[in-house]
Amino acid sequence: MGQLSNNLRIGLPSKGRLSELSGELLLQAGLNFRRQNRGLFAKVKGLPIDLVFLRTDDIPTLVAEGAIDMGFTGSDLVEEANANVTTRMRLGVGRCRLAICIPDDSPIRSANELDGKRIATSFPHITKAYLGQHNALAHMVSLSGSVEVMIQLGVADAIVDLVETGSTLAANRLRILEEIGSYETILIQNDACRDSEMADRVVRRLEGVVIARDYSLLEYNIPTAKLADAEKITPGFNSPTIGTLEDEAWRSVRVMVRSSEVIDVMERLERLGASAIFQTTISNCRL
Repeated sequence: MGQLSNNLRIGLPSKGRLSELSGELLLQAGLNFRRQNRGLFAKVKGLPIDLVFLRTDDIPTLVAEGAIDMGFTGSDLVEEANANVTTRMRLGVGRCRLAICIPDDSPIRSANELDGKRIATSFPHITKAYLGQHNALAHMVSLSGSVEVMIQLGVADAIVDLVETGSTLAANRLRILEEIGSYETILIQNDACRDSEMADRVVRRLEGVVIARDYSLLEYNIPTAKLADAEKITPGFNSPTIGTLEDEAWRSVRVMVRSSEVIDVMERLERLGASAIFQTTISNCRL
């Protein structure tokens, strides 16, 4: 691809797990593209959309500056960059916590005791703002990579880093002092984007995939006399679809149920007298 056109520009992380997740999401939403030889640009087939592959932490700034119109990134990076962008979607993936961590044997018990201490982090602005709320002023040791070993190296008294399972902290004999915030992967947009109508269309397509991931289609037969009770268990997104069977004593039901609740719902329906209960995965939807 040569010079960029005036198409809608969407920024994707150039590598890593978030790059895979955002690319898969676009493809599932019918935004088909092919990135050749890890190139920096790709075109979406049949739509006036250009994809730009960038460093994840550069995407908030580039969206805010209007170099790209939309981008997939972490809400933590948007806050750290203090980027003036609009969050169009929360994607429900990449959830993590930003936390102040200290050695297991540290006597420090609260954030205000970090006044005058050294803190190693990739999030100096978020950290300063949080400590300011606790009347603490610390020296920031700003790093772009892993910070877990900085206490052992004598560089810092504490670290502020993203935490998922906590296994890395345990391996480095660290514990969470306080959590600063929770973050996830989001789609952001510049309010003055090149094609707001196409941007809305992209969001709508992506919503169909993201919502579908959270729901399953449940189908079952229920005695007509128990239908009202079954509807209380499965009210559906708006309402269930009710069908008649050859036997008037029974009704068929099709309804959307949160995937995380499917097993419990199936058990409750079975106890109520439902039969032929089937779960079907939904890959896309419009609600």
